[in-house]
Amino acid sequence: MPKFQTLVDIYRDAIKTYQDSPLFGTKRDGVWTWMTYGEFGRKTDGLRAGLTALGLARGDRVAMISNNRYEWAAAAYACFGLGIAFIPMYEAQLQKDWEFIVQDSEAKALIVATDAIHQKTRELLDIAPNLKHIISLDPATKTSDTVRSFQEVMDTEAAVPAITPEPKDVACILYTSGTTGNPKGVILSHGNIASNVSAIHECFRVAKGDRSLSFLPWAHAFGQTVELHALFSMGASLAIAESVDKILDNLLEAKPTLLFSVPRIFNKIYAAVQSQVSEKPGFVQSMVKSALTTRKKQRRGEKVSFGEGLMLAVVDNLVFSKVRARFGGHLKFAFSGGAAISTEVAEFIDGLGITVYEGYGLTETSPIAAANWPNNRRIGSVGKALPGVTLRISDVGEVLVSGPNVMIGYHNRPEENRAVFTEDGAFRTGDIGWMNDQGFLFITGRLKEQYKLENGRFVVPTPLEEQLKLSPYVANIMMYGDNRPFNVALVVANVEAVKSWAAKNNLSGNVEELLHHAKVHELFKNELAHYGENFKGFEGVKDFALVAEDFTVDNGMLTPSLKVKRRKVFETYKAVIEGLYTKREIESAAHGRAC
Repeated sequence: MPKFQTLVDIYRDAIKTYQDSPLFGTKRDGVWTWMTYGEFGRKTDGLRAGLTALGLARGDRVAMISNNRYEWAAAAYACFGLGIAFIPMYEAQLQKDWEFIVQDSEAKALIVATDAIHQKTRELLDIAPNLKHIISLDPATKTSDTVRSFQEVMDTEAAVPAITPEPKDVACILYTSGTTGNPKGVILSHGNIASNVSAIHECFRVAKGDRSLSFLPWAHAFGQTVELHALFSMGASLAIAESVDKILDNLLEAKPTLLFSVPRIFNKIYAAVQSQVSEKPGFVQSMVKSALTTRKKQRRGEKVSFGEGLMLAVVDNLVFSKVRARFGGHLKFAFSGGAAISTEVAEFIDGLGITVYEGYGLTETSPIAAANWPNNRRIGSVGKALPGVTLRISDVGEVLVSGPNVMIGYHNRPEENRAVFTEDGAFRTGDIGWMNDQGFLFITGRLKEQYKLENGRFVVPTPLEEQLKLSPYVANIMMYGDNRPFNVALVVANVEAVKSWAAKNNLSGNVEELLHHAKVHELFKNELAHYGENFKGFEGVKDFALVAEDFTVDNGMLTPSLKVKRRKVFETYKAVIEGLYTKREIESAAHGRAC
């Protein structure tokens, strides 16, 4: 039987067991302050009573627009303890998405982080038939009969004990941002999420003194289940990052032992360290390379000579320890999810002395379906099926998942529910993969993202793009070649890296001028060739265009979970992408005439 049946089981156990331990750390006015498990429990209990006083009860739905903060967790656990479905959203989300989610989910109350969000959503009280209350965390918000202060609601004097929900009861509806169309609500039960947390307990042992720096949004399944619920259930603490651009500063200050991240962050760490090492003398670079090779041998259980061990010790003391110090000096484990991490990057982070565990899953699987864990780890794979979960590969190479973690279904999407489940109830992930004879799963791409070239060859772009992004000059990239003779790419330049390179090579001009300079174009041509040297012939990028503006949530080209909205990028840069093919056609025609 799983350790936990519901999220209320997790809440009760954690508050009772770790009463005086630090839970949430928040930095205000330059100082980190910590809330204990007991304090969090009292605030959550108060909020549960306050929501009851507003008339909210079992079966209702409460939505929230907020970044990570203790109030987010209190709202979630207060709802769980009332049998209310919790519907989190991102502050960075588009207003039209907030409005759609509030109406589609039939939320009865909406909790907002700021008065600015309140101002944008207050009209929903008139147009969303089920919405009765807005609760604002911002003291600047003017209250009324329908707009309440979070503090006021939380300070309700009445006591309302948490109920014991059924495992099948709805805990959350998580709206996946999707790359096209309206967000899609994934209905997750208490049993879905609790089974995932229970399985994590079987695989990983996190100590009471362990700590993470929390910057992955809890509105996403990875951050919510794997970091918030799992660490809460184990007595660990979470320092809440001020913002993404403050991550490095916060790592130094909070000194976490655990890091939960998506590959994008690990890629930046890799690029930064590689850039620093490349500026060292040749003998230092050789020592680092040798030390990384030794780490790899150790990981594989191979014998290491005295000389290799000595070299590793020297490099670890002179180089690797300083890198770890940038992360606070206490980091032991890094957990990567959300997308495939490059094997090269994973081995590099691992080589620094930070053990990397990669996992795999989707919101629909609560989210973990497979993971690497101690004594069951193979870099390059996404690990083995989590305890209680069954994985299999379909005839077309699609990964299918069965188990207690698989969602109830999509909210208000009966046709999609029929399409996404097999006849025997397995969930169709949409991911292409294979398993070796030891049960390790390898993901090779997304079915819906693969495209066919004019010659009939299929290209799965995402892993190729991840490899090309290892170049320190490439901030982002999107490949394209659907029904075309070859692949082209839209490359987002790492502007600062290009400026630095230009200065060293006596090139001048603004960013736009530099990106159109022939020598810069040649630099990127060589970079794409180098990092794509192991691609199959038809997978290579034949031509590319350079742009300075990155894909972001704000410009609509990234989802809040940092996945590229390929259709949006193509629509935005259609003329540029089409121009690459036109240019090649003209060059080919000119070459033909010359012959």
